[in-house]
Order: sequence, then structure tokens, then C-alpha cells
Amino acid sequence: MACDHRSKLGLLSSLKGRMLPETTVLNIFSDYDYNRSVITIAATRDQLSTSVVSACVEGFSCIDLSQHQGIHPCLGAIDLVPIYPLSDVSLEDCGHLARGIADEVATRVPGCSLFLFGYADNKEKKQLAEKRKSLGWFKKKTEININDLKVDVGAKPSIRYGITGVGASPYVMNCNVTLVTEDLAAGRQIAVAIRSRTKGGLNGVQAMAFPHNGQIEIACNVESFKDIHGSENTMDKNKYISYCDCGETFVYVSPLQIETQIRKLAMEQGISVAGTALVGFTPQECKRTAEYAIARGLGEFWKKRRENSM
Repeated sequence: MACDHRSKLGLLSSLKGRMLPETTVLNIFSDYDYNRSVITIAATRDQLSTSVVSACVEGFSCIDLSQHQGIHPCLGAIDLVPIYPLSDVSLEDCGHLARGIADEVATRVPGCSLFLFGYADNKEKKQLAEKRKSLGWFKKKTEININDLKVDVGAKPSIRYGITGVGASPYVMNCNVTLVTEDLAAGRQIAVAIRSRTKGGLNGVQAMAFPHNGQIEIACNVESFKDIHGSENTMDKNKYISYCDCGETFVYVSPLQIETQIRKLAMEQGISVAGTALVGFTPQECKRTAEYAIARGLGEFWKKRRENSM
């Protein structure tokens, strides 16, 4: 399975079966149709690099991208390693850590290839969506020439490893809304309508539509962004939620607002909404959960969370 390591300022993995200190796996989400797993890991700044590199080395040893089949776009066996700040860590610091992780992974896994994005991309500071688009991430696999992919760190891309994105950005949340229909064209129309770059869309939202369990899922990446003008003057507080880190205010669109907008657009086409699910946590929930798990030495918090939610 392709693997998407979401690193919420540091992480848990294991090093040859040994638990690392001040690290925790907060959540593991795997989807059969997508053939993709998202692992949410949190740790202190000092443990971040060791934890992430350890997890990536293990992932590369287990996953052969040439054998991968799934409906979700994917360019790498380890597709994405984003570093998000949770508490008292700047985006610049996260970018520095991400670059170090990319260099170490390239050394530990000879033959792997990586591209940098966001605060890890010293040259252009391109955001993830822009970098992915330039690489053809949104295209079908058959339309991508692996030899044409531009690498920032590591070797020329191989069929086994593909190319892995490593970078840093404000927190990104995942929100998926399921439509009671098998009409993929209708789903794609709704996904386009809510994207931030569409006039009248939702700020910070990137969305794609996929067939999923006999229905259509609108999968949304919900990006936090700096509220440089002050949320009281520029944001509808019913639509956007704010939080602070390192003295800066960030905002993101409310999951309820995403569902409301999708529900409205779906109803216009005679389609109902089956439900909405968050993959992981909101920024505030992630910070609280990480602090709780690390303070209590709960290296595998995801098991405790699963037990509590069943």
C-alpha cells in the first residue's frame, strides 16, 4: 500500500522494534479502495527526525510501488511526509527538519527519490498542490513518464520507489464527504466548485472526487493559513475556525461548513449526503492529544483511541 506519513511535529515509529522516547502514533487510517494508509505521528522536536526516518526506511522496505493498484493518485511508495507544527515550533524550523529528513532518507534508502515543498523548498517555496501538479501527480499512472520527474534529493526515480514528497506547511486536516450516488462526473463537478481556487469556493480547501464503496467520496485537504488581517474583520466565524501557534494566528474552514456547502451543491443535482468523516484530528485536537499521549508515554495511542471509539 502507498503510505502517507502525516507528521504532526514529530512522530512515533519503532527502531528495530524499540519504542522511541517522547513519540506516539496518534492515528492509523487505511482505506481498501484507495489502497492507501495515513499514519499520524507526533513527537518532540528532538525525536522528530529519528522517528520519521525510521518509519520511512521500514515503509520503503515493505512497499513496492510497481505492484501498487489503487484509485487514489500516488507517485511514491511513501507518497508524502508533511511536517506540521503543533506547539511553539515555527514553520521555518519545520522546513529545516523536513530537509534534514529528506537527506537522511536518501542516505538510508539508496535509490529513493524525493521532492521538497512548502517551507522545505528553499528555492521556490512551492506549495504541495503546485509541486504535485508540476510532477503529474493528478494524472493517471499510464500518463506519467517516471524519467521526466524532477528530483530535489536522492536518485533518479525508480519504478519500485517512485518519488516521495517531503515538506512543511501549516496544519492540513482531511475531511471526506460521501455522496449517495455513483455519478463520478457529478462528484467531480462538486469537488471543483468548493476548491479554494474556484470563484466562490472555500479558502484553503483542495478537493477531489473518487468512487468509494459503491458511492462517491469528496476527499478534501483542508489547509490552515495565516490570518494576516485578523479574523474578526476578514472571516465569518461561523465558517472559519482560528487557533494560535508561535504568536501567529491561523484559520481553517470548518468541517461543518464544508459539509453544508457540499450538501447544497449535491441537492441541486438531486443527490443526498451519506455522511462526513475526519481522517485524524483538527489542529487543536491533535495538539491536545499529542501532549496527552507523550506526557503519559503512550507510544501507541492509536490503539487506545480505537478502543475508545468502538
